[in-house]
Amino acid sequence: MSSTERAGRKEWIALGVLALPLLLVSMDVSVLYFAVPFISADLGVNATEQLWIFDIYGFVLAGLLITMGSLGDRIGRRKLLIFGAIGFGLASIAAAYAQSPEQLIAARALLGIGGATLMPSTLALIRNMFHDPKQRSKAIAFWSAVMMGGITLGPVLGGFLLEHFWWGSVFLINTPAMVLLLVLAPMLLPEFKTPAGGRFDLMGSVLSLAAVLPVIWGIKEVAANGVSALPVVAIVAGLVFGVLFVQRQRTAAHPMVDLSMFRNRAFSGSLAANTIGTLALVGNAVFLTQYLQLVQGLSPLKAALWSLAPSVLVGGAAPLATALAGKMDRAYVIGGAFVLAASGYGVLTQVHTDSSLAVPLAGAGLLAAGLVMVMTLVTEGVVGSVAPERAGSASAVMETCSEFGGALGIAILGSIGTAAYRADVPSSLPAGVAAPVREGLPAATAAAAHLPAQLADTVLATARHAFTHSMNVVALVGTLLLLTTAVAATLTLRGTTHATPVETPEPAAEEADLAPAA
Repeated sequence: MSSTERAGRKEWIALGVLALPLLLVSMDVSVLYFAVPFISADLGVNATEQLWIFDIYGFVLAGLLITMGSLGDRIGRRKLLIFGAIGFGLASIAAAYAQSPEQLIAARALLGIGGATLMPSTLALIRNMFHDPKQRSKAIAFWSAVMMGGITLGPVLGGFLLEHFWWGSVFLINTPAMVLLLVLAPMLLPEFKTPAGGRFDLMGSVLSLAAVLPVIWGIKEVAANGVSALPVVAIVAGLVFGVLFVQRQRTAAHPMVDLSMFRNRAFSGSLAANTIGTLALVGNAVFLTQYLQLVQGLSPLKAALWSLAPSVLVGGAAPLATALAGKMDRAYVIGGAFVLAASGYGVLTQVHTDSSLAVPLAGAGLLAAGLVMVMTLVTEGVVGSVAPERAGSASAVMETCSEFGGALGIAILGSIGTAAYRADVPSSLPAGVAAPVREGLPAATAAAAHLPAQLADTVLATARHAFTHSMNVVALVGTLLLLTTAVAATLTLRGTTHATPVETPEPAAEEADLAPAA
């Protein structure tokens, strides 16, 4: 398919096929929320093992994204997608029937490897199938909506399955979809690999893993347990390996990441906007989940169902962003979307312990709608600003930045919230309850369950008030951050809407069958 040809019916059907792995990978981030108590009871999971069951998937996924994006460019993106689907399906079965915490952790790590092969491949194949900018914008809007939908639906699907089946069902649900992908992908998805891509850079792969994993682990450790020597050393070590990775990419004959992409304002500016958007979205999700469950007193399943309410606003956000970007400079739409998201944080500054659910859900809806608009357009900025043969590595870099943004959202906004919470806890609390209250709302709630009724009420009221105050402070910081980013993104990305990459010759027909369907 040349750059002037438009995608046909086959490409749009193929886009639906690509939604299968994307939906499952994004759901797998959050589907465990309700399953952990059942897993703990069945397998005897301790606190440390529980953390690894949660985190190992994201760690491995983040660490291997750049490697898998580059590998797909070389061996073929459809081929890597199929290999990843096989691995993801088998790992899901292994997780479902794990007989020990160690087996489940290992299976979750394998799921992370599979996820790392699937995510860059889906976005890179969209770049290959949709050369027309308007069609590609619509396809990426669909991609963004599916990804956000998966993250939102994960807890709800997990809660539903656990009410009717055993905990392994939250993993086993992946397998039929992966089988369907294996059947449809060879028929509908085109193959594409970089012409003369060169040998795979094994040393670069090791360096990227050594750079990403310690930094993300260190950031999450600081967010969870405060600053200590080991996480700081891990972050510093990761940054050192990051410098070595960049140096390797400058000198390698066939680098994994072409550093010249970063000189393009559309590419680098979009990456920065995506990172900050993810930071703001994930940072708020941590507080909203606790607010619904521990302040409003909703059960986990009810909280998950209520959290679907903002989807009314979010559902139309990606198509609206695409439509507006077709009529004006994309930079102004991105700037306006950041302002919309900031207004959502502004609403969250007005949340109180006795607020109607409509207030936090409206704020969350505005925030999510604005950020989905941002992410849709910056994804198009990243993918559309590079030639098709670089789409895999470009997609992987963007998704790695998203992982960093999520980790930073938990660490930075979480730390601000913790400081505000502790500053609001009065010093006059009885000695026996002061420590758990200062530790945080979950600890205060657990402690209150073992106290006399009157003292329990005092502890809960104090902790809930302090938590809501901390949520207001974080929302205020988020408002200022997003308004600042709105200005910076508009100035940085202005005039890049029509900046298109120089297309290099397409692979031969046997490597890239991109003709539209009749």
